[in-house]
Amino acid sequence: MSEEKDLQQRKKEAAERAKQLAKERLAAKQATEQTEPTLESEDDLALAKKKAAAAAKAKAAALAKQKAAESGELSEEELAKKKAAAAAKAKAAALAKQKAAESGELSEEELAKKKAAAAAKAKAAALAKQKAAESGELSEEELAKKKAAAAKAKAAALAKQKAAESGELSEEELAKKKAAAAAKAKAAALAKAKGADGGEEKEEKPSPNQPYLDKYVKVIEEHLGKDVLENAYINRLSKDVPTLVAKKDTYYKVAEFLKYNEQLSFDYLSELHGTDFQTHMEVYVHLYSYKNRQSVALKVKIDRDHPVIDSLVPLWPGANWPECEAYDLLGIRFEGHPQLIRIFLGENWVGYPLRKDYEPYDMEG
Repeated sequence: MSEEKDLQQRKKEAAERAKQLAKERLAAKQATEQTEPTLESEDDLALAKKKAAAAAKAKAAALAKQKAAESGELSEEELAKKKAAAAAKAKAAALAKQKAAESGELSEEELAKKKAAAAAKAKAAALAKQKAAESGELSEEELAKKKAAAAKAKAAALAKQKAAESGELSEEELAKKKAAAAAKAKAAALAKAKGADGGEEKEEKPSPNQPYLDKYVKVIEEHLGKDVLENAYINRLSKDVPTLVAKKDTYYKVAEFLKYNEQLSFDYLSELHGTDFQTHMEVYVHLYSYKNRQSVALKVKIDRDHPVIDSLVPLWPGANWPECEAYDLLGIRFEGHPQLIRIFLGENWVGYPLRKDYEPYDMEG
């Protein structure tokens, strides 16, 4: 209220000054010019009043704009401009939406909404799958897959039955028959080649690494007992590396022993990866002893539907990244890992690509 009074007072003072100025100019003109004094003086006075009013109006507008800027509020003119811009933008959006509807295409806004909805759906599915895995229950997606597999098996059995009744072989049986024939022919060719060489089969030579394997097994059984290992063998397909297969509940204990026992001293982890065998999953670890210049492979079999095993990061920090990779691509969870994350695909990715039954998640589905 005080600001309005101040504005009115300034307007009044400006008008008084303009009036006084006009009177002074009029007096000066009357002193120099004597022709048509009344008409000119009235015109000058009107002009002076008009100028004074315009100046006062401009000054008031500037003052109002300054006050609005200081208080953070918009002037009437700026508000009008903003409203006009918003109306134009809304009109353009409505027109674009109408055109997209007529042409059958989606607007940018609808595309963004659809993408956001798909991402939310994928995230929800991944969360549901994770919860199901933690609780040991199957998610809706896995149940659907199981039902589809059961339906497929039923259809195959029906087709097999029909083929048997009609006396014809199914595609699967034909494929099996061909594979068996090929294997038989290969075995016959191999037997023929051996016969040509002398007619006797050569005995397989013992592996040069057999003494090392015997040593590892003996030391482990002496200290940890004979029931900690499921198996021990020479892997002929992997440079004759001595291989130990630990039980799930003794996996970490055996790994710890392999590192800290003075006779073994496997202080370096060079490789760790997981494999899906459909019936189960397997974690493979390759270790090396710089002290003895020897290698050993440690394996453990885990449940495919609930693939959880101890992390080896507390023993070998180098297991950090490979365990994250196995989690990302196979869904194997490593208990005790400091930060188990998906390093390639991201936490919102649905499924694990290296599983044998993996099917890409359809974002549009």
